[in-house]
Amino acid sequence: MTPDLHTRAVVADAHNDLLMAVAARPHRRWAGFFRERWLPQLRAGGIDIQVLPVFIDDQHRPEGALRQTLRMIECAHVLAEGNAGQVALCRDGDEIDAALAQGRIALVLALESAPGVDANVELFSTLFRLGVRIASIAHWGRTPLADGSREDATGSRLTVPGVAALAEMERLGMLFDLSHLGASGVDHVLEIARRPVLATHSCARALRDHHRNLPDEHLRGVAATGGVVCVNFVPDFLTDTQDSVGVERIADHIEHIASVTGIDHVGLGSDFVQEVMTDLTPPCCENLDDEDPLFTFPGLEGPAGMPLVTGALVERGFGEDDVLKVLGGNLRRVMDRHMGRPLGSHRG
Repeated sequence: MTPDLHTRAVVADAHNDLLMAVAARPHRRWAGFFRERWLPQLRAGGIDIQVLPVFIDDQHRPEGALRQTLRMIECAHVLAEGNAGQVALCRDGDEIDAALAQGRIALVLALESAPGVDANVELFSTLFRLGVRIASIAHWGRTPLADGSREDATGSRLTVPGVAALAEMERLGMLFDLSHLGASGVDHVLEIARRPVLATHSCARALRDHHRNLPDEHLRGVAATGGVVCVNFVPDFLTDTQDSVGVERIADHIEHIASVTGIDHVGLGSDFVQEVMTDLTPPCCENLDDEDPLFTFPGLEGPAGMPLVTGALVERGFGEDDVLKVLGGNLRRVMDRHMGRPLGSHRG
């Protein structure tokens, strides 16, 4: 049943940093490199909707952050135009539906921590015009908008520009991403959000006590907005041991989150970083805690391993309808109703 079920599902991955690896190539190679290196992996994994985060590495911060943000957005447009028969850069649910109907992978642009924006909140409108439809406002540390989860000891809520950023994103129809945000910042967002929020690549704090993970009260809060928590596949966020652990640990987190939020609020946010991080020169993301981003669960080194998750859920006893929701139905629902649609309007 598993291969057929995975094939029939709309599989949505809320976080894969592949755009970093593509953008590291010369401009003339962007479309071809994506076609040769990443498209086969996405097809092998049955990925139908792929969120492409724009992550700006330390070497570009702060002075070059906006320039690199624009360069990566341009890269996404170029790789989509150069592979128009296979993928489409989508701005709302209608465009996702059209892409899927044509057998194309729907690509969605996201900002991770938005360092090119900082306190200039009006730039969210500019980036929305360029196709960005999801954004977070912090990563590991402090930004002019909020503190990341590594700064939890500060107890900081959103700054005044951070509150304005959330309001502007909601006005535009840009989905707000809680992943990496500090705990007090998550509390703040859940108090004032007027639209569904996402956690594009986060796990359950109850199963792995790591500052990057969400406690049950935050899981419930995301669900209360109508949003989705998308489980991260990075082993360090899933378990405190690397011994004899595999895809079943991902199923553990999915099962726990579903027990807290209900099955309608769980999705997948793989965060496949091994190939990206080994592919970049200079190396990406050196300013981490004690995580080992190059360690992966067997078979889950990249997108081609996604059917293993379907198998683990079936083995765990999830019913077919619930598996379809987790694999992509829940994230697609939020995108379909709210992404790219101004505040006060939604589809369905």
